[in-house]
Amino acid sequence: MNKSKTILFLCTGNYFRSRFAEYYFNHFASDLPWKAESRGLALGTYNNVGPISSYTERELAKLGIPANNPRFPISAKEDDFEKADKIIALSKTEHEPMILKNFPKWKDTVSYWDVGDIDAMSLSDAFPMMEKHLSELIKSLP
Repeated sequence: MNKSKTILFLCTGNYFRSRFAEYYFNHFASDLPWKAESRGLALGTYNNVGPISSYTERELAKLGIPANNPRFPISAKEDDFEKADKIIALSKTEHEPMILKNFPKWKDTVSYWDVGDIDAMSLSDAFPMMEKHLSELIKSLP
């Protein structure tokens, strides 16, 4: 049996985008030898309420993806990067400076998407963009 590989999704608060990516990926890629995890690069930036964004919960429910008993956001740590086989940050503009400041040795291993947070992109644009990226990613993995 093949060893499972890990993909790490990063966003600012590990509350909205990276959590959506984690749940979506694990639901639709369950037959692949990959598992997604997610972390935040700057927890506390926003005044998030509860363990996960209500927008994310609603969108997951629309897609039939269960988000039972969601955990609270987790800050990215060095060992998260070490354990990951693939690392994707949800916004190059927003997250590359955080990577360069806090995790500089990983700067060349992080891939970036361009999905803005709710203060920079509408939900009606963000969710379809994430779904498109995630679908393409799932199709591309061995």
